Amino acid sequence: MKTFILLILFMCLSVKGFSEPIANVSFSVGVIVKSGTYNPFPKSPNDPPTATLEDNMLTFTSEHADYTLTLLDEEGETIYTTYVSSSVNVVVLPATLTGNYELRLIPDTGNYYFYGEIIL
Repeated sequence: MKTFILLILFMCLSVKGFSEPIANVSFSVGVIVKSGTYNPFPKSPNDPPTATLEDNMLTFTSEHADYTLTLLDEEGETIYTTYVSSSVNVVVLPATLTGNYELRLIPDTGNYYFYGEIIL
């Protein structure tokens, strides 16, 4: 029985070894410009959120605001959008998405957003 349990544990560790490495997601700040309105340059936001990406799991490693998460493809087309509450630490992105994407985190308020490049 102990051998069986050790074999199962070894198989689980072996499968985990083939997953994508954990990557830190680096965010920059972008400005939302609404046409036809005067938008003074926004006050610089607090520190951007910190997050890691492993396979298709985005994990926030710091406290963060409520965001709308958007993935854009290389042509700038929106591929995926979801709402991320400040109480959520892990967001599972669709496994069907592969390739290079721009990840945007748009807060509920303000005229700025955070963006970074990810590879799924």
